[in-house]
Amino acid sequence: MNIVEIQKATVYQGAIQVFSDLSLEIAAGAQTAILGPNGAGKSTLLKLLCGESRAVDREGSAVRLFGQERWNVWELRAQLGIVSHDLQRDHLDGVRGVEVILSGYYASIGVYGHQEFGAAQRKRAGEVMEMLGIAALQERRFFEMSTGEQRRFLLGRALVHDPGTLILDEPTSGLDLRASFQYLDLVRSLIRRGKTLLLVTHHLHEIPPEVERVILLKAGRVVADGKKSEVLTRERLTALFDTPVEIAQAHGWYQALPAF
Repeated sequence: MNIVEIQKATVYQGAIQVFSDLSLEIAAGAQTAILGPNGAGKSTLLKLLCGESRAVDREGSAVRLFGQERWNVWELRAQLGIVSHDLQRDHLDGVRGVEVILSGYYASIGVYGHQEFGAAQRKRAGEVMEMLGIAALQERRFFEMSTGEQRRFLLGRALVHDPGTLILDEPTSGLDLRASFQYLDLVRSLIRRGKTLLLVTHHLHEIPPEVERVILLKAGRVVADGKKSEVLTRERLTALFDTPVEIAQAHGWYQALPAF
């Protein structure tokens, strides 16, 4: 079964055409990274998958998630968890950690008086915080947390429904080296638990060893798609980022270095 099926999609952001006839399929269980420079269309692709952007309605064009062009947002949350920069930026400063987790049940930014949470939901929130090592921070306000702590709570928000697929948007951006390593270790543990990862990034070092497929996106087009070892080459990445690069590898990780 495919998580994502995009067929000949044309997508605009305002008056700007970001994609023209974009086609892309991502299967369940296929750990995948979408890599591209700023302006490649990564943010628009995320908005398309979240339902915040729509493809132009025309014959032969389709955007399907889990095989459906139209989906119930409540059902979708149980299958797809998303952690994006927009979500972190828009979060309310004063919301407590536990409320960040619970807000995942309503896909809201924070919690509100009319929202009710049962014992099972609160128990699940506690389990998620324990799993992510943030239970001790559950009463801390969002603005009092480090960037890494905020990112863990937002990951918990995405995990509260125990979705089978996670979409992560540049997960270590803004984190120091230790926090980056810790967060990526969490991501790897989730893959080992059976989650499918779709990583969207311009950081080569964020791609875990478990990722098998890499898609290169540039100026709204897929310019390469295949096995990581065949896609992450000096020639392809030099062309992708319009700058000379060398590639270093260690223990399944890749890093880009300047070639000058």
